[in-house]
Amino acid sequence: MKIALFSDIHANLPALEAFFKDVESKEPDAIYCLGDLVGYNIWPNEVVNEIRKRGIPCIAGNYDFGIGRKSDDCGCAYKTDEEKANGAVSIAFTNQIIEDSQRSYLRTLPAHIKIEFKLNNDALNLLLVHGSPRKINEYLFEDRDEKSLLRIMEQADADIMCFGHTHKPYHRVLRTVIEEKERYRHAINIGSVGKPKDGDNRGCYVLLHINQQSSIYNTESIEVEFIRFEYDIEKAARAIESSPLPDVYAESLRKGI
Repeated sequence: MKIALFSDIHANLPALEAFFKDVESKEPDAIYCLGDLVGYNIWPNEVVNEIRKRGIPCIAGNYDFGIGRKSDDCGCAYKTDEEKANGAVSIAFTNQIIEDSQRSYLRTLPAHIKIEFKLNNDALNLLLVHGSPRKINEYLFEDRDEKSLLRIMEQADADIMCFGHTHKPYHRVLRTVIEEKERYRHAINIGSVGKPKDGDNRGCYVLLHINQQSSIYNTESIEVEFIRFEYDIEKAARAIESSPLPDVYAESLRKGI
C-alpha cells in the first residue's frame, strides 16, 4: 500500500494545486492531510474547499484549531516580538476572510487518525497527528532526545507516527529491545506543502510504503519517500505582498525558511 501524507498548506493555493498534480501522478492508494490548511496567505477558503471536495481525511492543525474557534491565538511559538506581531496580523486577517462554512469545517476536524494494520502475527499501528499525540502545537524537531521521542510513541501505541507542524521533514528509526528481540518505531515529519522551512523552497510531502512483509521487527520493510515538487512561488509571494499580510512571509516562501 502506498499512502500519501501532506501537511501545512497554510492557505497557499498554488502550492496545493501543484501538490495535487504531482501526487496524482504517483497513484497512491490512500491520502491523508495532517492539518494547518489556513494562515499566512490569502486563500484559506479555497484550500479548505479543495480538501473537502476530494473527501480527503484531514486532522486539525493548531492554526485550524484557532481559526475554527474565532481565536486570536494560533498556538504558534514565535521567537521574537516582531514574529509575534506579524503572527497577530496573520490570524486577524485569516479570521476576517474565512467564511462560515469553512470555519465550521475546521472546528470539527479530528485531533488524530489511527490506522491499525494486521499484516503478520503482530499489529502495525500508524498514528497521524499534527504536532504530537500530546499537544496539537508541540514541536517534535529532528534533534529531539531519543528517549523522549520513544516515550511519546510508546504512550500513544504508535509504531509509525507521522506529523508536521515544524515544516522540516525527517525520518528517524527508534530501536528498542523487548524480550531479547529488536523492534523498531518510525517517527516521520512529513514537511510542508505550502510553507517549507528547511531551506528548500519546494513543497514537500511523503509517500509511505507498507507491504505485506512490513513489520515492527524489520525496519527495512517500511519505506519512507520524501517528495519535493515545484510550484509557482512568485504567485504565492506576490499575493502576500498585495494583501495586509507582512511582506516577510513572501520572502520566507522564496527562501524556504
